[in-house]
Amino acid sequence: MKNTNDFSALKALYINCTLKKTPRMSHTRALMDVSMDIMKSEGVTVEHLRFVDHDVAYGVYHDMTEHGEHKDEWPAIFKKIEEADILVIGSPIWLGEKSSVATKLIERLYGESGNRNVKGQYYFYGKVGGCIITGNEDGIKHVAMGTLYALQHIGYSIPPQADCGWIGEAGPGASYNDEESGAKNNDFTNRNTTFMTYNLLHLAKMLKDQGGYPAYGNSRGEWDDGTRWNFENPEYR
Repeated sequence: MKNTNDFSALKALYINCTLKKTPRMSHTRALMDVSMDIMKSEGVTVEHLRFVDHDVAYGVYHDMTEHGEHKDEWPAIFKKIEEADILVIGSPIWLGEKSSVATKLIERLYGESGNRNVKGQYYFYGKVGGCIITGNEDGIKHVAMGTLYALQHIGYSIPPQADCGWIGEAGPGASYNDEESGAKNNDFTNRNTTFMTYNLLHLAKMLKDQGGYPAYGNSRGEWDDGTRWNFENPEYR
């Protein structure tokens, strides 16, 4: 099937929430590379960062140095998030959950979600999110469920099949980037990773082409000014 879509105006940011600092090998990064390579081949501007490489403070304010912290690299990272049409969170599975690093990232994102865009909507309206999960225990769907819920709750749009992942057999064993795992030839993972990547691209392009969501019925700015559209308070019915 011939591709008639031009994705070259899109920007994607992949944030790897591995616990390992660079240059240690990250299995999550290895699977993220599969998706990133597809986007790059489609002309998308792609950037990757390891969250744990950066000195990001805990908290929910934009710059925690204004609230007692000695250092906080979040404002610089958030600028990259602002510029990206697509955000993909990558996480390993630990004790059946996303990593503590991923939780920290989501908390910092949540701290920004009450801001408004130019339409008065919550700030992340019009941006698209997905996630990539790796591990050698069960839990891909569970981790994806929490991650994607968090992203949509703060305003990101989630397309169909917005997650992918790979897990080995239960217990100690080979992980994604280990040759003996055979993970890179796993058709299920390769298919889901490809579908996820293109679904992110299609939704991001549609939203970008139409300038995001219309503000009718969802602008916090207009609500605060008294607009209620077709809402009727049940108390007065």
